[in-house]
Amino acid sequence: MELTPGPFCAARLTRSAGVLTYVVLLLAAVLLWSAPLPAAADGGADAALTTALNRLSHADFSAKAAAVDQLEKVSHPRLLPVLHALLEGNLCYRKSDRKVVIVHDVDDGYGMTDAVTAKDLGATGRRKVRRITINNEIRTALRNAIARLSLSSSDPAVRLKAVREMLDDMSPQVAAALRQRRKQETDADVREAIDVGLALAGTNSADAAQRLAAVKALSGKLNPAVRNRLAQMLNTGSDGKPLEADAGVRAAAKASIAAIDRKAEFYSVVQTGFFGLSLGSVLLLAGIGLAITFGVMGVINMAHGEMMMLGAYTTYVVQLLMPQHIGSSLFVAVPAAFLVSGLAGVVIERGVIRFLYGRPLETLLATFGISLVLQQLVRTIFSPLNRSVQTPDWMSGSLHINSALSLTYNRAYIVVFALLVFAALLLVLKKTSLGLKVRAVSQNREMAKAMGVRTGWVDAMTFGLGSGIAGIAGVALSQLTNVGPNLGQSYIIDSFMVVVFGGVGNLWGTLVGALSLGVFNKFLEPWSGAVLSKILVLVLIILFIQKRPRGLFPQKGRAAEG
Repeated sequence: MELTPGPFCAARLTRSAGVLTYVVLLLAAVLLWSAPLPAAADGGADAALTTALNRLSHADFSAKAAAVDQLEKVSHPRLLPVLHALLEGNLCYRKSDRKVVIVHDVDDGYGMTDAVTAKDLGATGRRKVRRITINNEIRTALRNAIARLSLSSSDPAVRLKAVREMLDDMSPQVAAALRQRRKQETDADVREAIDVGLALAGTNSADAAQRLAAVKALSGKLNPAVRNRLAQMLNTGSDGKPLEADAGVRAAAKASIAAIDRKAEFYSVVQTGFFGLSLGSVLLLAGIGLAITFGVMGVINMAHGEMMMLGAYTTYVVQLLMPQHIGSSLFVAVPAAFLVSGLAGVVIERGVIRFLYGRPLETLLATFGISLVLQQLVRTIFSPLNRSVQTPDWMSGSLHINSALSLTYNRAYIVVFALLVFAALLLVLKKTSLGLKVRAVSQNREMAKAMGVRTGWVDAMTFGLGSGIAGIAGVALSQLTNVGPNLGQSYIIDSFMVVVFGGVGNLWGTLVGALSLGVFNKFLEPWSGAVLSKILVLVLIILFIQKRPRGLFPQKGRAAEG
């Protein structure tokens, strides 16, 4: 049986539905009324940031300092970029409406960004905005504010940098912020830096026992702020009395400074050794091609430095052709430099040197003339001015070990690169047909010719190989210095010293000689100067050659007999 509502029931249902709809709409209105409005909240934060920024546009430095204090209390995602812009001198206001903006240089003026909303406001003339100036007191306050705000970052590296920046001004407020952060810090390096900061704060305690404990905790810490504070405790005041009254604390401060100096001296030796290895790696790349050329052909190639110059200019040209791919340009420049310098070497050998075998003096003069021609050719094409080759991002920066030791990435990569080139050259000479023929010609040219080896072809390929490696050395040099027509002249003498010292034609001797001379030269420079150190190295090599005329690892075969 089907149930159908009557007229009366239908009317009651209609009224009930109307009441229910009214109740639902009323509840929805109440919920919407009581719910927080995100836009209003954001507007409130924007208004607070805008108010504090407007105070910065005043000329009074005391008003600006108060505005910085007010800014630190504002909770806004744009706060840190604004503070950084103010510290770097990029925060301005438009003269027309005094709106605070962040500027950056463009061709015809400044590009503007809204400081509060990060909205792009287009470009404007330089005279239409005024820079918000600050003094040293405000700069210090800004650095501390940025550091305190950075303590809450999720990135440990940012927190560590913030703590290190706070060490230079260890006020009670900063110490309190560090104690609060220490309770929740999970990163070991950040905790250690915080402990150093708290120990620095402890040196200001009125209790001598706490100062003594703080000084002992700072023993061996390499941060410059630590040594400065300890040295300050040992200074005397205007009355002639030590600033640190307690004798035990003074003795502990002296011991801590001595421990810091010992560690700093050790890391200085390590860093000097690293610089020496990087210089030795460049000398290895520069001398290894000369070693095989001289060992096989007996040719003193004075244009070898210009092969390095060609490799460096090849790197410069490759970057001009790949402006949007600087990071990968070196991977193109290395084979390109090898080919350019190698082909130039083959042309020089086939066009000039092959007619001068057995006449070393004429060969030396001819290659010296070729070097002058190549230098003038480069001046004509690229002008006499030095050219700067951009370092890729992955080679920029340094590995920060501690406050006393920092290893630059570009030098570390060059050390690795030089060893890879050395290993590749060993494989070529030991495992390839060309290498077998090169070794045969170097040991006994006439016997190799009698066995059917085309010695002229081997000479050309050997000269091209040595010149190509010199071009690769130019790629490495372009990451350490500017590229110019005289680039190769700075290393040609060093290359010959490496070859003579290590043993003519011996690759292992070249490796040992290059690294030894690089490290020895860097250890001499601090007390003798760069020029005198080179002179001393040359004198020592001359004395060494008097005892061992064939170098550390004398070559066997035809080169030794000559």
